[in-house]
Parts: sequence; structure tokens; C-alpha cells
Amino acid sequence: MSEFARRIVVVGTGYVGLTTGACLASLGHRVICADVDRAKVERLQAGQIDIREPGLGEMVGEMLAAGRLSFVTGARTALEELRRDGAQCEVLFVCVPTPMGIGGIADLSAVEAVIDEVREVLPAGAIVVNKSTVPVGTGERTAELIDRPDIAVVSNPEFLREGSGVYDFLHPDRIIVGSNAQDAAERVAALYARLGAPTVLTDLASAEMIKYAANCFLATKLSYVNAIAELCERLGADVADVTEGLGYDKRIGQSYLSPGPGWGGSCLPKDTAALLQLSDSVDFEFRLLRAAIETNTRQSRRIVEKIQAAVTGKRNGSLSRARIALLGLAFKAGTSDLRDSPALAVAAQLRQAGAELLAFDPAITAEDSSFDGDLLTVVDDPYVAAKDADAIVILTEWPEFRGLDWRRLATVVKRPLVLDTRNIVDPDVLRRAGFSWSAVGRPPRMAETTGSTADV
Repeated sequence: MSEFARRIVVVGTGYVGLTTGACLASLGHRVICADVDRAKVERLQAGQIDIREPGLGEMVGEMLAAGRLSFVTGARTALEELRRDGAQCEVLFVCVPTPMGIGGIADLSAVEAVIDEVREVLPAGAIVVNKSTVPVGTGERTAELIDRPDIAVVSNPEFLREGSGVYDFLHPDRIIVGSNAQDAAERVAALYARLGAPTVLTDLASAEMIKYAANCFLATKLSYVNAIAELCERLGADVADVTEGLGYDKRIGQSYLSPGPGWGGSCLPKDTAALLQLSDSVDFEFRLLRAAIETNTRQSRRIVEKIQAAVTGKRNGSLSRARIALLGLAFKAGTSDLRDSPALAVAAQLRQAGAELLAFDPAITAEDSSFDGDLLTVVDDPYVAAKDADAIVILTEWPEFRGLDWRRLATVVKRPLVLDTRNIVDPDVLRRAGFSWSAVGRPPRMAETTGSTADV
């Protein structure tokens, strides 16, 4: 091993844990990833991953072959395996889920279970790193649970975007390392030395706060642009031009300025709820964040009303017996993640309004789908989803949707109507194919072959 290599245990092989383990191994470290799911561990040992993430499968295979990455069942087993090899765990990363619990606060039961499992068997001088998103104060609580002065606790939050996690890990904007022990913070920061990224060394509470502050700012930015999009519709402006003009302002930037059906996924909903609950616990009324969450909750209802108006001519018109084709179910393109997907929030309300829903998503097959049909039916072909549809609704920004044969789709739908909630398809392409088109924050376009549609 090279001089910078360290012996690392990563507990949890979900999106964050597996990406962290594989990428740390690619930097030259010896990494053992542990998980409680024995069947999943066996698949990973064979180089089979369940996560849709560009480059991750290849990296896992390469690191397995190089002997720098392995998988075991149980965190204690990982520590024992290192000892059998005549080594000791130097850094243990906790990368387990922290889902939204009662009242919005993060559920830390998985984190506490890991600490309980390894507390007595960690070698002296080891560092425990919270990689999971945890509320401010968790690092201090972790140190209390470990109750060993020879073990340091560090907060090292992740900033990985699903669909570009490997790239984000290897090309980070910044690395945040927080600890009340300066030496431990420097040792963890050194793990990433080859990346050459700006590094912020701080205390535990500040590192934990940085993660929440970043995610909640992004959520607020998305809610803001969705509100601007609605205002554009009412005033006759085009949000595409407005956001382009905003994005060139270096103080604002281009990212997170795309309107849509709302924000979701595994991070933003739970992190905004957790920070709001944490604010309430210290008697701080975080009105701005609360408004951002309320705006997002309202957004899915607004999208449904646009669909109802387009199909029925009335904003609250009944969709009974209407057939709607949904393109996209994942919360964002590049992933199969359905957690808190705004597409599903829209689908649930459409179903409640009486619509029959057929859906296509490039990352979700009909065979693998867990939907029971009460909400919607998943099909493996967008043209099948669109057959006899009263409207096609684009809910996820998959680039594949731009390249669909829209003239062919126009021949299979019942009504040539597209509602693009992600503003990704060229409206002129749709218009020439015979579709009327409506989007978020943009003036509607009428089909070349029709005279008018409902005001949406």
C-alpha cells in the first residue's frame, strides 16, 4: 500500500455508503464495507450492484479485483476481518439511513445501532465518522454513546447527487470535516488529499449544520423558482428566459433554477423537515423555510389543476374516465429512486380525481415495479403508455423524452395534448407533430392542426 493508504470500514452499502467505499478504495485506501443484509452483501461480493449510478458498478468491480474493496455482513465482522489480516480499523464511516421520523426529526436508530455494535471492539485511536445526514448535536451524542476517550468522533457530511455520485465524490466543490479534536479532523481530511478540493475544518456542530443549511437553501431556491414560474404564467412572461437571465448573475448561478412539479427525493424533504423541527425545538420560527416547504406542497396541486384545465376546460374538472400517460416517475433523471418523488405526488392526486394512469420511466420496468395497479400501471414502452391517452404529462426530466417520435405518438393518443412539467421538450417539435403544449411558467403553444385548447 502507498504511504497515504488507510484501513477503513464503511457501515452501510446504500447509495452513500457504497459510493463512499468504492471511491475511497479508488484513492488507494483499503476499505471493507459492511451491511446487515446478507443477500445484498453476497451480490456485492460478486460485483453486482442494485444502484443505478454511472461508473459505480465498474469501480466496484475494479476495486474488488485490486483487493482494496471487500464486503461483509455486520460491522463487527469487518473489524474482526482487519484484525485477522494483522491490521486495525483506523476510520469507521457510518453511512446508514436517517429517514424522517415522528414530527419531522431524523430517525437515528440505525446510527445508534451501529455505535452499539462497534463501541467495545473499536481499536484504540480509531475515528468514528458520521457520513449520514444527522441533526446538529448528533456528533456529541455519538461521543457520549461510545463513551471512550480514545475514540474521536468526526462529522464529514456527503454532498453527492444521485446520478452523478461518483463524479461528485471525485470532483467535490468542497470537503467538510468537523470535530472537537483537531487531530482527528486533520486525519479524516487527509483521506481526500489526492482530490485537491477546498477543505473546511470546523467543529462538530458547524459541520452538521453546513449539510442542513446547504440542502435547505437549495430547496428554498427551487420553491422560489416555482413561484416565479407561476407568476410568469399570470403575467405572460417566459420563465425560461427569466431563469436564463437570473443564472448569468454570478451571485445566483445557473443550478437549481429549473421549475418543475416540486422537489423531492431522499434528502430535501427530510432535511427541510428536520431543520424546521430543530428550529422549533430552540424556539426559532424559521418562517422562510416553512414557506418553502408549503410552496412545494402546493406545487403538485397546481400541476394537477393545470392538467385538469387542459383536459376538461376547468381547473377543478373531473378526470373520471380520462386516461393520462405519465412520462417519468423517479424524483429526478438518472436514478430509479422513487422516494418522495413529486411525480408520484402528482399521480396520486390525478388518481384521486378519477384518472386512469399509465406510466413509463426508463429506469423502472413493469416487471420490477412495486405498484399494485391501484395508483397506476407501469409499462415498458412510452408508446404503449400513450395509447388512447387524453394527455401526455412529462414529470421527470429524462433526456430520452426529447428524442421520442412525437409524430408517432400523435397517431396513438386520443387527444394530442402534452403538459411538460419539466420544460425539456422543444415546443415547436411538439406543435409540428400536431400536439398542443403547455409547460410550467411558459406561454402555451397550439398544435398546427388545431385551432385552440383550454386555457392552461
